[in-house]
Amino acid sequence: MRVLGIDCAVARTGYGVLEEKSGRSPSLVACGVIVTSAKDAFPQRLRRIYNRIQKVVEEFAPDQVALEDIFYHRNFRTAVKLGHVRAVAMLAAAEAGCPVAEYSPLEVKSGMVGYGRAEKHQVQSMVKNVLGLAQFPLPHDAADALAVAWCHLNTLVTRTRMGLPSDVEARAR
Repeated sequence: MRVLGIDCAVARTGYGVLEEKSGRSPSLVACGVIVTSAKDAFPQRLRRIYNRIQKVVEEFAPDQVALEDIFYHRNFRTAVKLGHVRAVAMLAAAEAGCPVAEYSPLEVKSGMVGYGRAEKHQVQSMVKNVLGLAQFPLPHDAADALAVAWCHLNTLVTRTRMGLPSDVEARAR
């Protein structure tokens, strides 16, 4: 099972690909960030994110995609823009035939660190530890995306052990 985790943002969208093979701990396949320039118009920034996610999906062929859900944000405009980024990420995954699951930041942090209000450096540290990496995944956007992928893989394993449907449709909203 190969999962692409995506941590959506307008300026820096993180992505991380993990693979789990028959009961072994997931291993890192790739991670990185998609950076857009504030000098570009918003539609061009969305196009760049969409195109790069398409390339990541094409290159690493994930079986499923997991996104971090929108969190409460004081700034309405920022939340709406984040929704647009999530939409282009979902579209890129859907066009490739990848099922998409969504997890709240609380679920991701709880699953990764054991505490839903963990800070970024705590998530980075746990991602490093559980994946057996020599150094922290940088930038933190990539670590966050890996945490989303890890959360999804763990959810699938748990559902399988409980005898529940393991497909992402059971998780889709």
